[in-house]
Amino acid sequence: MTTAKQLKARVRARMARTGERYAVARAHVVGSAGDGAGPAVDAGWALRGGTDPDTAALANVLAHRGVTGPDGPLTEPLLLVVGGGLGAGYILWEFAHDDGRIVTLGFTHSWQYFDRRLATTVDRLGLDATWARTGGAAGAARALASTLADGDPAIIWPDRYHAGYWHLPPFLDGGGGHPVVAYASSGGRVHVDDRTLAPLTVPVADLDRARARVGSYRNAMLVVRSTGTVVPADRLRAAVLEGLRATVDHLGGSSTSFALPAWRRWSRLLVDARAAKGWPTVFADGRGLLRALASVWEAVEPAGMDGGHLRGLFADGLAQAAAVLDEPGLVAEAQRWREIATRWHALAETALPDDVPMIARLRELTATVTGAVAEGDAGAGERATAAEELWRLRAEHADAPPLDGDRLAAIRAEMSRHLGGIHDAEVAAVRRLGGLLAGA
Repeated sequence: MTTAKQLKARVRARMARTGERYAVARAHVVGSAGDGAGPAVDAGWALRGGTDPDTAALANVLAHRGVTGPDGPLTEPLLLVVGGGLGAGYILWEFAHDDGRIVTLGFTHSWQYFDRRLATTVDRLGLDATWARTGGAAGAARALASTLADGDPAIIWPDRYHAGYWHLPPFLDGGGGHPVVAYASSGGRVHVDDRTLAPLTVPVADLDRARARVGSYRNAMLVVRSTGTVVPADRLRAAVLEGLRATVDHLGGSSTSFALPAWRRWSRLLVDARAAKGWPTVFADGRGLLRALASVWEAVEPAGMDGGHLRGLFADGLAQAAAVLDEPGLVAEAQRWREIATRWHALAETALPDDVPMIARLRELTATVTGAVAEGDAGAGERATAAEELWRLRAEHADAPPLDGDRLAAIRAEMSRHLGGIHDAEVAAVRRLGGLLAGA
């Protein structure tokens, strides 16, 4: 008989190998029948998991509040579509004060704005929702405590370092974070849903400090007031159409940082030795290169903290949008985006190849941390131990990745090739999607 510990180990090993999220990897390991149980329920809140932090948070709040569409739940994939769907973004930051070189990738519409997608989604659906931006920490703490005491879940934005359960190193203090749902408070701890499948709690003081850390969204809080509401069919149809059109407009833009040309630009910079921002130039001394490659894997794969490239989730949203809009052509487009998702997986595999033992260990440790977060408080000890080893290994190889110069050049060239193919495939997919919507 497989023990719970053995099952977790197998799930995390699959996450490291495939880049899948915990729930997906677990379903493959357990089998199609699963364990026969529904979602865990904690303090009246069902822990349903999810992929994209924004849309998973909202989908779980709406399910809790009994807000549905005319034909059933407003799912995470459909909410992703309503909020504007996909985006594209690439920036390579260089910081003189610590010689930092950080790769930032964006995969959703308006990814550079913390609140825009959620605000747009609730507005398009016509939901009653309130935002709070309390400047003072004490006032923000009281507002959250009062909201939870009233039985209302709140979407909040804590800094990951101060939230604590990701066990990040001090140099990531103030690095920001994604939205989570606070849904209860007891014993000096707040119950937090970060796409988790079991109860996860954070000390009140830590969460208050985490919410106040990042200036651009200090103490932000979104509370959906709608309850027992059915979004009318015409409203949902209009919301889905607006979201799809926003995807086409956004991805079809000309920005080389915030639209599809970003992938083409990144593809070129990976191999351009003459460009100031070319990877051969920026990483000529090898410093920071492993961090950059690891950040590509973590950002692209769903096994990372942010849910990955989301092309598969968008494909699921397109399939559901086909029914809402009575447009069967969207089903074929969904399949094309699933094929694009496989291209992104190939890019991530190239960036952080697991045939190198040390790199394979990095992937295993990253999956262990992410998987143990999904397991809630029960995984606290394992993720703390894994995170300690993870960041120690990354520090040991910060100045020189465990790959020789020829292998690194080959990796960059192959990544460039993959990105070129991704760019062309996404441009074609956006063009086809725009054509379908033209007559809607």
